[in-house]
Amino acid sequence: MVYPDTFEGFMIESQKDWSTFKKQEERFASAPGLGKVLTKDVASDVHTITGGWGECNLPLCVGHEIVGKAIKVGPKVTTVKVGDRVGVGAQISACLECRICQSDNENYCPRQVDTYNAPYPDGTISQGGYSSHIRAHEYFTFPVPENIPSELAAPMFCAGLTSWSPLVRAGVGPGKKVAILGIGGLGHYGLMFAAALGAETYAISHSPSKKEDALALGAKEFITTGDKDWAKPWAMTFDFILNTADMTHTFNMNDYMSTLAVNGVFHNVGLPDKPLPPLMAQDFAPNGCAISGSHIGSRPEVLAMLKLVSNANIKSWVQTIDISEDGCKEAVERVKYGKDVRYRFTLVGHEKAFGT
Repeated sequence: MVYPDTFEGFMIESQKDWSTFKKQEERFASAPGLGKVLTKDVASDVHTITGGWGECNLPLCVGHEIVGKAIKVGPKVTTVKVGDRVGVGAQISACLECRICQSDNENYCPRQVDTYNAPYPDGTISQGGYSSHIRAHEYFTFPVPENIPSELAAPMFCAGLTSWSPLVRAGVGPGKKVAILGIGGLGHYGLMFAAALGAETYAISHSPSKKEDALALGAKEFITTGDKDWAKPWAMTFDFILNTADMTHTFNMNDYMSTLAVNGVFHNVGLPDKPLPPLMAQDFAPNGCAISGSHIGSRPEVLAMLKLVSNANIKSWVQTIDISEDGCKEAVERVKYGKDVRYRFTLVGHEKAFGT
């Protein structure tokens, strides 16, 4: 198969008209080739196209949880061959030479390139997976185990990894009490991964309707923050809280921090459009707790996550939508307005949309 010099993608032209997608043809950035794609995550895309995370480059093709087949590889590529089914997440490049990259922290490289809306060194802007093809560096292109269907694998490359990395870096496992805050795209992975790692796992949510789902995903108990004095029975309990919610700016942080054990950590992977609530230094003193955050994960962490998912037969909770101008619009609007999303969308039907 001849690899094209251009790709087709469903792109936005204005953040004011953020849910209107138009099919367009664009030239590739100057990076090694990947191939035909199946995508994706929608939640972070919504923050970008609506302007919640600031202005973006336009026109823009979003999409950063991608599965497809490699149809061309560069001459120095050793980890991917033509025909491989592979995945790409929210990062497609880094320098791979600095001390940060050399310590398996390439997801924090100062010269990293995000999968979309990021400049390459030559100034070209990266474009994402609502498209016929993408290009990515081999280090950020991952083999998908045969027993993981593509539509279930795709969301793992950002939402899954974003939840997985902080859990393993925190040493979550047997003997640890872990709470997953927010039962959505990231949170449902947090519950499944924490339970699979052997931790005593709890779900915290403002939505009582999610109780049965949370228990099915691996939670031992379900905690509803809408209850009066909800935090008091859980005082100084959790070694680690993984906050996947993107409404943290509305939280009474002292309630959540009070549920942390001595030296417990409140870790943020949900990224709100607005600043976090104000805190006093004294708020950290009663239990010596800490607040932290993280950005996706490293290649070794991706490979370890996929191995566990394959071996433990972990299944993403996914709904599929055919990719098209209308399909993209439906997906982002349902996520933006919280209309029946359980718990990730995957856009499918790329062959029909692009004829590839």
